[in-house]
Amino acid sequence: MNNEFPRFFRVRQQFDDVRIDDLARDVHHAIALSPPIQLHRMLRGQSVGIAVGSRGISRISTIVRAVADFVRSVGGVPFIIPAMGSHGGATADGQAALLAGYGITRETMGCEVRSAMETSVIGTTSAGVDVHIDDNALAADHLIIVNRIKPHTRICGPYESGIVKMMLIGLGKHRGAETYHRAMTRQHFDEIVAEAAPMILAHTNIMLGLAVVENAFDEVTHVEAIDAEKILDREPELLELARRKMPRLPFDDADLLIIDRMGKNISGTGLDTNIVGRKFNDKVAGPSEFPKVHQIYVRGLTPETKGNASGIGIAEYCRSSLVREMDVEVTRINCLTALHVSGAAIPVNWETDREVLRVAMDQSGRTLPSEVRCVWIRDTLHLGEVMCSEAYWDDAVAAGLEVIDGLKPLEWHSSGDLEERF
Repeated sequence: MNNEFPRFFRVRQQFDDVRIDDLARDVHHAIALSPPIQLHRMLRGQSVGIAVGSRGISRISTIVRAVADFVRSVGGVPFIIPAMGSHGGATADGQAALLAGYGITRETMGCEVRSAMETSVIGTTSAGVDVHIDDNALAADHLIIVNRIKPHTRICGPYESGIVKMMLIGLGKHRGAETYHRAMTRQHFDEIVAEAAPMILAHTNIMLGLAVVENAFDEVTHVEAIDAEKILDREPELLELARRKMPRLPFDDADLLIIDRMGKNISGTGLDTNIVGRKFNDKVAGPSEFPKVHQIYVRGLTPETKGNASGIGIAEYCRSSLVREMDVEVTRINCLTALHVSGAAIPVNWETDREVLRVAMDQSGRTLPSEVRCVWIRDTLHLGEVMCSEAYWDDAVAAGLEVIDGLKPLEWHSSGDLEERF
């Protein structure tokens, strides 16, 4: 194949864009309607731990501040607990720094952030799985667990990424996360949940879970306070809602997917495997899994991920600058804890986009550049606008996709890198 590249056009995808504008008001309202607590008389003078994770939830600082403000308004004493397993390099300072990166600090929230890695074992399942809980969570008079409900990148079942996972893995800190992930090589996650979750509910004072669902544009579309005793029943229903709201690539196949950035604030695996079709295997889609993406090229990391490139091993290629940006030790810890050692593998890499794309085009197996089916996205959270190579033109027209920018050659910096398009 020669060194030319296909032309690209931009399409806009139509997804449900309903969002909550006054998020603080809706969070306050959701908690106020929650019956498990006669809030005004139960919380006065009592401590309330607010468990917060490391995912990049839209307007998370607004949500957490609203929870803390509500607790204060009824006489409670809120404090924040990082509930993120082994993230942040499995250190207390690292986890506090991750929250600070989302605007969650003592100053902005008006309450303490109690970040520690010490846990206590509150029980053991019949399969020998120790159930760890953060000691600060155990000491709280009450707990509110804040998390987004969405399909997980590797876990399948009624409980994927959400309140339940945070109860087990998030509040289990590094030791708990390691224990559960190891157990998941022998048991399905929902089997572990069936025994571990009731133990956690019995030994902690979980007041409620505050569930957040986002739309396809990474905006909060639904927020709901779930009574502790209803979490196990309600979360699977919200998971289905989240699945319907997810964005997607415009086509079911690609020779090459270019991704501008990946990171822990985008997905647990840096890039969402539900979007790229590699939930069950890092390198190939399963028989009934779509899309079928032959090659993935990741150009960089998000600033928010702070060098954690967990999941980079899913890609075939990356830019060499991404490798230099990596915090190798943090990435290793995260992937080893998740028993996803291949997620830390460094792809074949070159210094410039031009070098990578020349190789990827050749490896596509297509005879002409114009035949290569290539999709270019900002990241797996933002798919409202997508760049598509000219081989998709007829498919895009047939599908009724809105073409907002016609066929144009790729534009290049003198350095050999692409002009940014997102």
